[in-house]
Amino acid sequence: MLPVRQLPAEQLSVEQLTAQLRHLGVGPRTGVLLVHAALRSLGPVAGESAGVLAALRAALGPGGTLVAYTATPENSLTSRLHQEATAELSALERAAYLAAMPAFDPLATPCSPTVGRLSEELRGDPRALRSAHPQTSFAALGPLAAQLVAEHPYDCHLGEESPVGRLYRAGAWVLMLGAPMTSCTVLHLAEYRVPSPPRKRYGCVVEDPRTGPRWVYFDGVDLDDAHFPRMLKQIRLVGARTGSVGGAQALLMPVAPAVEAAHGWLTAELTSGGSPASGPRMRRKA
Repeated sequence: MLPVRQLPAEQLSVEQLTAQLRHLGVGPRTGVLLVHAALRSLGPVAGESAGVLAALRAALGPGGTLVAYTATPENSLTSRLHQEATAELSALERAAYLAAMPAFDPLATPCSPTVGRLSEELRGDPRALRSAHPQTSFAALGPLAAQLVAEHPYDCHLGEESPVGRLYRAGAWVLMLGAPMTSCTVLHLAEYRVPSPPRKRYGCVVEDPRTGPRWVYFDGVDLDDAHFPRMLKQIRLVGARTGSVGGAQALLMPVAPAVEAAHGWLTAELTSGGSPASGPRMRRKA
């Protein structure tokens, strides 16, 4: 987990934040940038989440594409959030809870508070495009937005045919802006590359423009980040840059080497007979 520095006493302007991002390495040559942010760690910024979004776009320049994780894990029968919300309900209460769950609409559904205010700020930009996965969507702003989020099959939450796979192939970078590395979504791509990854049944409710809300069920890789803390202590993040942005510690790294390092670690664990997810289950991603 990246440490949080003492917050600056004075408000950062968008121009100051842009300069700090550029000093870290965010710039026109970055091209495509996925950002995971914990804005509280930055300290006060002019314009709050809108100011941070403006600074990121200014640092990237007009040719850059900015991407955020706009997930809705509450819209699930298997996520940690859903299981916690329904754990103490009776059968009748659970049925009422399921009947009242909002249907996912990629054009209107807010992203989960768990992914942060910056993700919601980007999603709400009228120029943003969003992938249509009802549990693990991404939103993007910039020239490559349509290409990155155009297709997102239900059975491929964070795999090769998802925006994560396209970020990998686009030579994208990921910025952890005060957010812990355990929330680095692209590392899950490695789980799809091991032989016969564990799978499970998913269920969620979606808005059908013809019929209204309906439940959909599909099989997919059983995503879980229990192994992330142990893995992150042992892998080398090639090309990563660290520095201070506002009051936060930030890490900027290329996606492809990080995914390959995670895949190498997972492969070694499985080859040695170990279990990547040994120990208590930490958090269901969807």
